[in-house]
Amino acid sequence: MARRSSAKTKPATRLAFRSGPSAQRLAAVPRTTPEESHDDRFFRQMVFNLSNGVLAITRSGHIAAMNDHAYRVLGLTPHPGDVGRPFPEVLSGVPEVARVPHSAFEADDLPNRAEMRLRKTGKAIGYTLSRIHDDEGRQVGATLFCKDLTRVEQLEERERLRDRLAALGEMAAAIAHEVKNPLASIEVMAGVLRRQLKDRPEALETLGDIIKEAKMANAIVVEVLEFVRPLQLQVERVPLAELLKESITAAEGKMVRGNTSIKMTVDRDVPELLADPYQLRQLFANLLMNALEALNGDGQIEIRARLAPAEEEGPDAAGRVDPPARPIVIEVRDSGPGISPDDLERVFSPFFTTKPQGSGLGLAIVRKVVDAHDGRIDATSVPGRTTFSVTLPVVPPFRPSEGDK
Repeated sequence: MARRSSAKTKPATRLAFRSGPSAQRLAAVPRTTPEESHDDRFFRQMVFNLSNGVLAITRSGHIAAMNDHAYRVLGLTPHPGDVGRPFPEVLSGVPEVARVPHSAFEADDLPNRAEMRLRKTGKAIGYTLSRIHDDEGRQVGATLFCKDLTRVEQLEERERLRDRLAALGEMAAAIAHEVKNPLASIEVMAGVLRRQLKDRPEALETLGDIIKEAKMANAIVVEVLEFVRPLQLQVERVPLAELLKESITAAEGKMVRGNTSIKMTVDRDVPELLADPYQLRQLFANLLMNALEALNGDGQIEIRARLAPAEEEGPDAAGRVDPPARPIVIEVRDSGPGISPDDLERVFSPFFTTKPQGSGLGLAIVRKVVDAHDGRIDATSVPGRTTFSVTLPVVPPFRPSEGDK
């Protein structure tokens, strides 16, 4: 009687990713032991809880795995059946990314910590490309890890801007202090001459122009000093709807509204801000005054406050009980003629202005206030629609722990 071998042969296991509009899932043919099934689940959960986008392709050039984060980073829409398709087809919407996996099978040195900008979405992404080898050392595929670096890039640019503004501010403050006193003297002496020359109409007109120009120059100097002065925030809880109403009133007190309509909408789920109400009031008043000036008494202004969309990062691998608070986005939109693309890139730069009597510091001060609140401001414009979007963080209310109760 033939003896049976006591060794059990393990059946081959095939892993496959299913893509879809909801969360991606990794399916596996069941293994023969609970331990192996547990391992399979562990690696599936590991891939889909990564904070990076993961794209795996086989040696034949077909998609083997692609998690939700990869779709979001690359700006692609998941479709059932993506797994198993040639990767150039799946990545056809981002041709600059589709070229990268080819180097995994052709180049000697693979890119590590490389960066690129997506033409379709404008996102800056970082990526790493790795080869996949089997137990015999044969190359059987490649993996692309990618991450959205747009926010990191914006923070780095903001830090560089702060350094430039700090140097510029020191110089401007020194100049402003030197100019302020002579301007005051000119204004006082012109006033004295005007009283002495009451019977000389031609002289009175000239002296009036001198006083007017001196006052305007002094106002610019005061604005420069305000711009370079460090902000000392007086933080408190601020109801946003009330603050925006006050900003509208402040803007109307300085600009002629005419036939311009102003519509304000604050979503019900927008919480209070922890911020400096005076600084924010000035911020939104400045944006509204810019919009009123662009409309010249005829048009529409819309103010909309809402919570930013929740980031779909999948399950919280860090084990956090509460998700991070969503920031508030306040948009000020007008129906004016718009801002040219060249000017749009410089609207927040100090001393840049297209107005004959402008100082070029209004929007620079707005950005300074936004930065002081750890927020950000963006501007978009086409003819008939200019939007300034201010994003401010929300500090959640304190919740005592069990030990504090």
